[in-house]
Amino acid sequence: MKTLGLLPLGRPTFDVPYAEQQLAGMLSQLESTGHELTGSRKLLFDSASTIEAMDQLQKEGPDIVLILQVTFTDAAMAIEAANRFKTPLVIWAVPEPRLGGRLRLNAFCGLNLASHALGLADRDFGYLYAFPDDEACNEQLVQLLGEKITHGSPLTGELLKSSASDKGRHITARLNGKKIARIGEHPEGFATCAYDADQAHALTGITIEALDLEHLFNAANQADEEATAKVFDRVASDLQGLDEVDQQQLDKSLKLKVALDDLRQAGHYDAFAIRCWPETFTEYGGAVCGPVSLLGEARVPCACEADVYGAMTQLLLQEAADAPVFLVDLVDIDAEDNSAVVWHCGQAPVSMADSQPKPTATVHTNRVMPLLYEFTLKPGRVTFARLSQARGKVQLIISGGEMLQRDMAFTGTSGVVKFDCGAAQLLPKIIRSGLEHHMGLVYGDLREELRASAAALDIPVLEI
Repeated sequence: MKTLGLLPLGRPTFDVPYAEQQLAGMLSQLESTGHELTGSRKLLFDSASTIEAMDQLQKEGPDIVLILQVTFTDAAMAIEAANRFKTPLVIWAVPEPRLGGRLRLNAFCGLNLASHALGLADRDFGYLYAFPDDEACNEQLVQLLGEKITHGSPLTGELLKSSASDKGRHITARLNGKKIARIGEHPEGFATCAYDADQAHALTGITIEALDLEHLFNAANQADEEATAKVFDRVASDLQGLDEVDQQQLDKSLKLKVALDDLRQAGHYDAFAIRCWPETFTEYGGAVCGPVSLLGEARVPCACEADVYGAMTQLLLQEAADAPVFLVDLVDIDAEDNSAVVWHCGQAPVSMADSQPKPTATVHTNRVMPLLYEFTLKPGRVTFARLSQARGKVQLIISGGEMLQRDMAFTGTSGVVKFDCGAAQLLPKIIRSGLEHHMGLVYGDLREELRASAAALDIPVLEI
């Protein structure tokens, strides 16, 4: 019998009653394994309470530290736990049903962020992604906790010199001289969004300029009313239900689009990496997600959470495909259904929408402010890519799949994908590669062009 030190992590912006229900199921399953449990049995919503819980665990000396990833959280506390405890580390993240409503937990994204951060720290860990009421859950837990705790050997890419071609050199040459405006710092605990401007420029020739959020908010507050009205007309042609959202907050959101257009013209920017939350909601009063959709459709990629390498990936994909790009989170994997769900809160380019029903105006599910686009992604062949810094090495991660004709999995902009590698292999490949939580999505099979681009950039390719 082992002593398991529990750290149940959550965020109050998600569905807390549902999270508490899932936590109760997790605790019940853990008790049934016969191991001794210590630590918190309540959700830890902030760093102060989590650090206090870790202080107590250090006194008790558990054999295994078990992070219960009940909702989305950033990776800061996972890294804190890895630094404090030299004992084996396990992360258990909870899926959620695809019922067409909001992402109530978004725990997979928390696992993804933690995996990347722990990979950078070269810290091994075990993991489980399972509903606590699954029939196989108890057996999986017993096996996981009874064996050596590991996520498996790291996956790394290889240089594909044979893929070097004029096509790849032509694509990457068009990146040289482009400019990204990074507006605001990336959120704490998002190692996935960290970057070095000099290294990024040396790799791609892209220049990154840093602006603060006040620069954007001031520009939006002074946005021209006529220009704002034109954005409204464009949005009204895209979306139904525009009159059902708060009109004052809608106006604030549309003015962010005008401000970004003005900034782009003044600074000659080709893309943005924007700290999209919480300040756009808590300090400014409107969502930037709808403007991001509009800009993406206009071939001006925007990466949320100030993810500069995400914006660079979008520019690369856009050049390779000559088409709009969507920066997605992977939020669910269902091995039994052999599918996964890609999602973001409501910012996909509208040309990616399925033909029926017409896209709808909506609000951010956690912050309850407009404007967001809501629709299901259209079926068809898709390619995913990420200019990745996983495990401290730059490489291009590529994957392919088929977007399926399915009902909406989660509100916002989402789609159900059958990945070429198969859903059962997708999760271990993501964990073992330490992949960032944002991937660029484009329609069509662009793998050959991306391999050629990686060869031109002289970086390895990892296909998952």
